[in-house]
Amino acid sequence: MDKIRNFCIIAHIDHGKSTLADRMLELTGTVDVRQMENQVLDDMDLEKERGITIKSHAIQMQHKGYTLNLIDTPGHVDFSYEVSRSIAACEGAVLVVDATQGVQAQTISNLYMAIEHDLEIIPVLNKCDMDNAMPERVEDEIVDLLGCKREEILRCSAKTGEGVPEILDAIIERIPAPKGDPNAPLQCLVFDSVFNSFRGIIAYFKVVNGTMRTGDQVRFVNTGKEYDADEIGILKLDMSPRKEISAGNVGYIISGIKTSTEVKVGDTITHVARPCDKAIDGFEEAKPMVFAGVYPIESEDYEDLRASLEKLQLNDASLTFQPESSMALGFGFRCGFLGLLHMEIIQERLDREFDMDVITTVPNVSYNVYTKDGGMVEVHNPAGMPDLTEIDRIEEPYIRASVITTADYIGPIMTLCLGKRGELVKQEYISGNRMELLFDMPLGEIVIDFYDKLKSISKGYASFDWHMNGFRPSNLVKLDILLNGEQVDALSTLTHRDNAVDFGRRMCEKLKELLPRQQFDIAIQAAIGAKIIARETVKQVRKDVLAKCYGGDVSRKRKLLEKQKRGKKRMKQIGNVEVPQKAFLAVLKLD
Repeated sequence: MDKIRNFCIIAHIDHGKSTLADRMLELTGTVDVRQMENQVLDDMDLEKERGITIKSHAIQMQHKGYTLNLIDTPGHVDFSYEVSRSIAACEGAVLVVDATQGVQAQTISNLYMAIEHDLEIIPVLNKCDMDNAMPERVEDEIVDLLGCKREEILRCSAKTGEGVPEILDAIIERIPAPKGDPNAPLQCLVFDSVFNSFRGIIAYFKVVNGTMRTGDQVRFVNTGKEYDADEIGILKLDMSPRKEISAGNVGYIISGIKTSTEVKVGDTITHVARPCDKAIDGFEEAKPMVFAGVYPIESEDYEDLRASLEKLQLNDASLTFQPESSMALGFGFRCGFLGLLHMEIIQERLDREFDMDVITTVPNVSYNVYTKDGGMVEVHNPAGMPDLTEIDRIEEPYIRASVITTADYIGPIMTLCLGKRGELVKQEYISGNRMELLFDMPLGEIVIDFYDKLKSISKGYASFDWHMNGFRPSNLVKLDILLNGEQVDALSTLTHRDNAVDFGRRMCEKLKELLPRQQFDIAIQAAIGAKIIARETVKQVRKDVLAKCYGGDVSRKRKLLEKQKRGKKRMKQIGNVEVPQKAFLAVLKLD
C-alpha cells in the first residue's frame, strides 16, 4: 500500500485538465504512441468538440515503481455529486489553474470540496508558455486562496509537456499513501459506473478496507442487491483482469448487472459472508433539478423515443423519465436532468446516437406545494399543480451562486442577479481587481437564459458556479396561455407573481408574431386562474367579397358582408389553431 497513490485533477472548464492527463499517460508509458490522441480519456465525440469532461474515467499508471491511480472528474457544476464521490476515493488532488485566466468559480467550489475531504492539494500553474500568461499574478491568487508557500506551486505547460515530470514526482512525494486494513471486512466505495452492451453494468470502485477476489459474493449496501464478482481487475486504457484487489487500490467489477438503477454512485460494496459494520458516509440519491417535457415531432416515433431514453439511462443513471401527454404535443416524456448542461447533452445525444428529432418544452424546477390539509406534493410540471383553493403555500428551491469577475463588470452583473430575485450575500476582492460575488437566488430564475446573459454582459469574463441551498416559501402563480379560449398546456409556466404580468404580455406578443394567420381572428390570452392579464389578436385573412359590386344599392353589399360574417363565425367554432414548433423554442429565448 505504501507504493499506491490515488489522486484526481480538479480545474475549471478549459484550464487544461484533459491535456495534462494526456501528458501524464504519455510520460508513464501507459498509452502506446500509436493509441495516443488528444483528450484520450474523453471517449465521446461531444466531449472532444465542447472541450468538457462529461463522463469521468479512471486509469492506472506506473512511475518509478509507484502505482498512480488517476480518478478523473467531470468538469461541470451539473455533475458536482459525481465529483464529490471521485474526490472521496482520493488522498490528493492536483489543482490546475490557467496562467492566462487565473482562479475561476468552479476552481474554488471543487477546491473547497477537496479540502472538506482532507485531500493533499498540489497547486499547478498551466499554460505558462503562452504569451498572455501572468504567472506572478496568478501565483498570488493561489497563495491567497490556499495559504501555501510560493515555492510549492509548480509551473507547467500541458501542451508541450514541460514541467509534467515534476508534477508526477510531487504526486509521489506529497500525496499520502492510502490507509486501510487488507484483512478487515470488505468495504469499497463505488465512484462511477459504465454500461457495456455485452457485459452489463461495470462499476468502478476504490477498496477502503479488506480484499476482493474473483468469484466472491458481494452485496451493494444501499440497494441491498447481491451478486457474484465474475471478473475484477484494474483500469488501464482497457480493463485488465486480476485475481484480487486489496485495500487502497482502485478497480472495476463485472457481475452481469443489467439495470443501471441497481448501481448507484457513492454506494458501498461488501462481502455477503462477512459484511462491514456500516456503509461509507456521503451516499446520496442523485436528484434531478431541472424538468422538461420531451416529445417526438412525429407521434409514431413515441416507442422509438422510449427505447432511446432507456438506452441513454443505462449510460447515465441520473437521467429520469416518465410518460406524460399534452393536448398540444401528444404523447411524450417528462424528463428530469441534473442541470441545463445535462439537458442539452441528452438532447444532443438523442439526435446524434439515435437520430431522434424531439421538441423540448420550457424547462422548470421542482416545487414543494403544501396543501391546506397538511399534505405536501412535489410538482415538476405546471399541469400537476393542485387547485388554487387547496394550496396553503409553495416553496421553491434556492441556490447559493458564486460569480467571479473583474471589477469593470460588477454593475451589470449585480443588476442581472438582483433582477432575477437574487439577494447579495457578500462580495470580496480575491486579488487585484478580481471579485467574488455570492448571491442567494431561486433556481427557477437561472434555468432558462441566465448563463448566456451573464457571459454576454461580462464579455465572457465572468465565471459562475452554484450549489443547492434548501427551499423557501415563494409567491408563485401558474400562468396559462389560451388560444381562442383553449388552454395550451405545453406553454403553461410557474412564475413569480411580480413577473407574471410582464412575462404574460411578452409571451402574447411573441406568439402574435409566430402564429400563422387563419380565416378567423385568433385571440391570444395570458391568464392567472380565471383572470386575463394580457391579450393580443392575430387578425383574420379576409377575402374581399365586395370586389364584384361596382355601384348598386348598399343593401346588396350588406347582404354579402353578413353572409361572410356568418361563415367566419362558423369557421371559428370548428377551426383549431396549430402551434408551430418554433413558438415553443421562442418562449425559451424570451428576452
